[in-house]
Amino acid sequence: MKATQNPPATGMVTPADLLRMAALYLRRHGWHQGTYYAPTIDILTPPACAVGAIGMACAGHRVEHFYGLDPDTQVTFRQTVGILTVYLDATAPVFFIDEDGYLLDEHTSPYSWNDDPTRTAEQVITALENAATEWDRLHTTGGENR
Repeated sequence: MKATQNPPATGMVTPADLLRMAALYLRRHGWHQGTYYAPTIDILTPPACAVGAIGMACAGHRVEHFYGLDPDTQVTFRQTVGILTVYLDATAPVFFIDEDGYLLDEHTSPYSWNDDPTRTAEQVITALENAATEWDRLHTTGGENR
């Protein structure tokens, strides 16, 4: 589909679609660490972190904080970030040892995961795409939503 064509009006956008849109956003506009978006004032589509790219996919503009979104978009944004979190929990789990020596399993924060100094743009893009594929695997059969 060309950028000048209207998207199909049938069907709904799934979280997997939004995760793929976020990955595409990062491929086109760049990846960033430390904040949702690279600090620019003259670029409408700045480099973004994983969650900032999800915000762009959900809202169509910068999302400085999800509280500023309308209620429906806020739910969609939080759901999509949650799906990425579940995927990261399964593929990049975080473990801590408490003061008593017990191993604790924590949720993998997409924020700190994105900002890990050893993280690469390709890892972030791949995680978004793989989370989308996993969502599709769990929620679709024969091309139809359950």
